Amino acid sequence: MLVREANVTLAQPQIRSSRDAAVIFRQHLGDVDREHFLVAMLDTKNKLIGLNTVSVGSLNASVVHPREVFKPAILANANTILLAHNHPSGAPAPSQEDRLLTRKLVLAGEALGIKVMDHIIVGDGTTSYFSFADEGLL
Repeated sequence: MLVREANVTLAQPQIRSSRDAAVIFRQHLGDVDREHFLVAMLDTKNKLIGLNTVSVGSLNASVVHPREVFKPAILANANTILLAHNHPSGAPAPSQEDRLLTRKLVLAGEALGIKVMDHIIVGDGTTSYFSFADEGLL
C-alpha cells in the first residue's frame, strides 16, 4: 500500500543526509519485532512524497523483490528512492545478503532511471543505524 506522508516533518525541508533518512524510517519502524523493508520515494528536490512497506518478514529475514520496491516509486513518479530495513537483533551491521540485495536494487534503479540514494539499516536505540551511502557501498 502506498502512503503519501504529508504529515512527516523534518528539521530541514529536504532529506540531505543519512541521519535525516534514519529519522524518518525510525518513526515508521519503531520497535517492531520482525524485519520490515521500506522504500521512501523522493521528488527532484529530495522531498518525501511517499513511503511504502515492501515486505514484513521474520526475525532475521525479509523477502524483497526489485519489482515490489520500484512499483510504488514508478506510480509516485519518484526521482529518487531511499531503502531501509530494520534488524530486530539491534545490530545494524549489514549481512552479506543485505549487501547483495542493495547492489541488485541499485542496478535495477539504474535501468529504470530511478536513483537509489541510500539503504539504511536501523538498529536499536535512537541513533543506531548503518548507511550504505556513508560507507561508500552504493
